Amino acid sequence: MATQCPKCKADNPDTQSFCGDCGTQLIESESQEVAFTKTLLTPAEDLTKGTLFAGRYAIIDELGKGGMGKVYKALDNEIQVEVAIKLLKPEIAADEKIIERFRNELKIAREIAHKNVCKVFHFGKEEQSPYITMEYVRGEDLKSLIKKKGKLPEDEALRIAKQVCLGLSEAHELGVVHRDLKPQNIMVDKSGNTKIMDFGIARSVEAEGVTEAGMIIGTPDYISPEQAEGEEADQRSDIYSLGVILYEMVTGDVPFKGDTALSVALKHKSQFPLDPRKLNPEISDDLCRLILICMEKDRERRYQTAKDLLSDLRNIAEGFPLGSKVKPRQETFVATISRKKLFLPTLFIALAIIAVIIWQVLLQKGHVPSASSSKPSIAVLPFDDLSPQKDLGYLCLGLPESLINALTKVEDLRVPASTSSFSFRGKEQDMQEIGEKLSVETVLRGSVQKAENRVRIIAQIIEVGDESILWSEQYNREMDDVFAIQDEITLAIVDKLKLELLGGEKAKLVKRYTENSEAYDLYLKGQFFWKKRTEEALKKGIEYFERAIEKDPNFALAYAGLAQCYCLLGFWGYNPPRSVWPKAKTLVKKALELDDKLAEAHSVLSLISLWYDWDWLAFEKHIQQAKELNPGHAYSHHTNAEYYRIMGRFDEAIEEEKRALELDPLSIVYHTVLGHFLR
Repeated sequence: MATQCPKCKADNPDTQSFCGDCGTQLIESESQEVAFTKTLLTPAEDLTKGTLFAGRYAIIDELGKGGMGKVYKALDNEIQVEVAIKLLKPEIAADEKIIERFRNELKIAREIAHKNVCKVFHFGKEEQSPYITMEYVRGEDLKSLIKKKGKLPEDEALRIAKQVCLGLSEAHELGVVHRDLKPQNIMVDKSGNTKIMDFGIARSVEAEGVTEAGMIIGTPDYISPEQAEGEEADQRSDIYSLGVILYEMVTGDVPFKGDTALSVALKHKSQFPLDPRKLNPEISDDLCRLILICMEKDRERRYQTAKDLLSDLRNIAEGFPLGSKVKPRQETFVATISRKKLFLPTLFIALAIIAVIIWQVLLQKGHVPSASSSKPSIAVLPFDDLSPQKDLGYLCLGLPESLINALTKVEDLRVPASTSSFSFRGKEQDMQEIGEKLSVETVLRGSVQKAENRVRIIAQIIEVGDESILWSEQYNREMDDVFAIQDEITLAIVDKLKLELLGGEKAKLVKRYTENSEAYDLYLKGQFFWKKRTEEALKKGIEYFERAIEKDPNFALAYAGLAQCYCLLGFWGYNPPRSVWPKAKTLVKKALELDDKLAEAHSVLSLISLWYDWDWLAFEKHIQQAKELNPGHAYSHHTNAEYYRIMGRFDEAIEEEKRALELDPLSIVYHTVLGHFLR
């Protein structure tokens, strides 16, 4: 015999306690049964349209039924505002423990004031029927939206999840855990605005005695493993449930199914979910990883706060890498990789192994080049992102990269390339280890924090020997002032290291290639992506460089960056060379028309001359100009070494590769190439 769901009217087997379509409870749990010795006071009748309830609320319509009771839309006649009224079931109303829980919940829930959380107004009784009034939210619940669409596009799922995270963050900061987060209590309006409904069984983490130990609270399809065990729920339980909701949004189905609520709960506790990409291959790798981190069985391996999760949701939406250091366990993460995608990572691993072997051989034979000790030296490390959203990765790398590019133009200063200095990103910063590996006497480190359009940058110059701070400064400016901050830091380094600037070096240090801050911001994002050298990242870099040029059509550096992306698409075989190298050539010539002293443009043109045009004279001309304009640019020396190898001039090739290694001492590629030359 089938049981009809009171909410969605779907037919379910009579052995099933929860609706298979919408999750509504079908059979009352034992905890909600009323003892026959307890007298039930007469509750209010079902409310019909036009009824005046509690002398104040004019009933407009019934919105739905759930395990706790019925929900109505009503007009509050006192303030002329539409509200929702939840009228509790008689059997629940007769249980004083449950009523006390609702009173406690209301005190806490009313403290949550956030645009993504439904407001709770009042708890009262009318004709012995307890009720709750709350904000009336227009739209449809997320479960209905998923059923209607089958699955949501990734960008839509991310937008909804970000809003849920914002609401959860506010609640969690107040010590409130939802404990029954599911699509049925997430409302989405026509504009995509999202609200979390029904903190009906939420409670303060600090409160005691609200629920009995071992009592399972939560809907089986979305319940966390610890809740399935009857353990205490915390904010990470909500994160697990949101991971399940995300899974359902992008695949159209929940990860676990069963004939009974218990069987589903046990699967959450003991089974790994199927990789969501098996159900929807269009899901990005990062979103798949994020979902599986949320759904880790061990809550210590999940995102620890909604803010951490929100940060990575934003990273995916904006095309940046995940900031989480957690990796889902291998059983849950089965990727499908094509031969083409497998080849390059395998090649890089092989190169890395070869480089380590070569390094050991060179070390034993005394052939490892040592950096010149006669020049002052400084390593510029990646800056730390102190913003709550952790969304300034491009600036934390782009700003130091710009500083390095400026400082390498100072003839009497040795600055390791970003390839080497950025290898310490995300690691414990042992100054003496950094000094030893990069052969530098000083280190520049810093941090970036942004609030709306203001940015705070802190920078320090540290003496490697005793780790004393030679200079420290804090800048609190508008984002438009990033140029000025960059100039001030650069000149402070020159001053503190007692460097004497020659000729036009100072002008080179503080030269601005654009006055448009938006264009510069987009340029830094383009730089962030092209350096990854993957096909996807290069195309993303092209997008940002093109947008930078739209903001400033005379931005020579952006043209050079765009040309670099097209070069690499052809060099790595992502696109046919004939389709991209000519574009690169046109773009780099445009960059040189705007600024014929741009070292980056001459470097790119030398690559085109060497690998596409096979024009040796043009190569020699442009590589020489690149090295003269920026003598500290390691890649120019490496490219020149490759040219000498092609020409059979091996002694010169070795010297140039050694020079590249002095400037970029931790480069695996340069060590490998030098080993090849020396064999």
